[in-house]
Amino acid sequence: MKNSAELVVRTYECDSYSHVNNANYLNYLEYGRMEYLHAINFDYKGLIAAGYYLYITRIDISYKVSAVLDDKLFVECEPKKFGKVSGKFHQRVIREDGTVCAEADVFWAIVSAETRRPVKFPQEFYVSGLEPDDK
Repeated sequence: MKNSAELVVRTYECDSYSHVNNANYLNYLEYGRMEYLHAINFDYKGLIAAGYYLYITRIDISYKVSAVLDDKLFVECEPKKFGKVSGKFHQRVIREDGTVCAEADVFWAIVSAETRRPVKFPQEFYVSGLEPDDK
C-alpha cells in the first residue's frame, strides 16, 4: 500500500535562498509517515501506552529539486521492508506538477520504552500495511 499526504509550503519553512530548508523535509517525511500509519489503522498511541516506541534509526535522503513558498506538495509513504525488530519505508516529496523534490529511505526499529533497546515487534500491534505489497 502507498499513501499520499498533502501539504502546502509555509513561509517559515523557507530559507534565505527562498526555498524549503533541507531540515524541513524531515518534518514533511514524518508527517507523511504518520498519515500513512493512520491510513493503515496502526495504533501508534496504543503502542506507546503498551511501553514501546517506534524509533527512526536512519534516514537516507536525496534532494532533487527545490520546493518554494506556496507549492502544493504530496508526501508519499510506502513500506519496503518489515522484519522482527525493524523495517524500512520509502518516501517521496512530490510537487503538484509531478516533480520529485526529495526521496528517502527511512529505517525504523521497535524499542522498549523501559530499556531503550530494540525488541521484537509486538504481534498485537501488527497490521498488514506495515509489510510491502511485494513481500
